[in-house]
Amino acid sequence: MYKAIHRRQIGFTLLELLVVMVIIGLLAGYVGPRYFSQIGKSEVKAARAQIAALGKALDQYRLETGHYPTTEQGLMALNVAPSGETKWGGPYLEKAVPDDPWGKAYQYRSPGEYGDYDLWSYGKDGRPGGQDESVDIASWQ
Repeated sequence: MYKAIHRRQIGFTLLELLVVMVIIGLLAGYVGPRYFSQIGKSEVKAARAQIAALGKALDQYRLETGHYPTTEQGLMALNVAPSGETKWGGPYLEKAVPDDPWGKAYQYRSPGEYGDYDLWSYGKDGRPGGQDESVDIASWQ
């Protein structure tokens, strides 16, 4: 009698591995760009939140001193009393003035062109204008 020998297949064939690699590649190509675009959106939201928080600190400064810090004094006036400022009751921030989410300093001007003060970030590209992640984020928007 002929006895059939059954071999157990161990592992995957080359074709099966290639199919799995193609599927993983397609998923990465679809999900990757969507994931990274969300990171850019969260940085813009973080910049808006920081500008709002800095605006509240600037308002508190104005309530105590009667005016906003000058452009020359800058945002440092929120942590360190400017010379000759007798009514300064700060610090108005718990920590040092943060950089924007892209590692650049926030821009400040007082008196402002759009209000009592202007506070803005140029976005990811660090230049005026832009779209998406490179959009300017400002206190007057």
